[in-house]
Amino acid sequence: MLFFSHHTPIGIVTIFEDNGYIIKIDLKKYPHDSNYKKTNVISQCCNELDLYFSGQLTNFTVPIKLKGTKFQILVWQDLQNINYGQLKTYKDIAISIGNSKAYRAVGNACNKNPIPIIIPCHRAVGTNNLTGYAYGADIKKILLNIEINKEIP
Repeated sequence: MLFFSHHTPIGIVTIFEDNGYIIKIDLKKYPHDSNYKKTNVISQCCNELDLYFSGQLTNFTVPIKLKGTKFQILVWQDLQNINYGQLKTYKDIAISIGNSKAYRAVGNACNKNPIPIIIPCHRAVGTNNLTGYAYGADIKKILLNIEINKEIP
């Protein structure tokens, strides 16, 4: 597994690659070691993130590989169907994956999302509010502000 840290408007993110697939994006910096390398796939991911943050990219094409439970993967796949600038409630996602009462579990799966931004868990919200975000509500608001192009309270 290789990784590289990249500067973004929300801070440094570290992108992890395994055999040509992005497997994780972590919103913190890791120390350099022998696995610190900017590969072609990581470069593509950095470029796409830069375009996303500048408002020029609405769909990511970098190859990703999901690792998680069957339920988590169902949720993460459904999240990828939420269009840029749109929101979907945890309950809507639960219904969409065929388990209408699992909205709390959907929230937990969102919290464990290994590839934030590309898998847009920031577009998942509670019924009456934005709810939390694994990397903090402020970052969720920044991401939504980029996409919706207005200030999110």
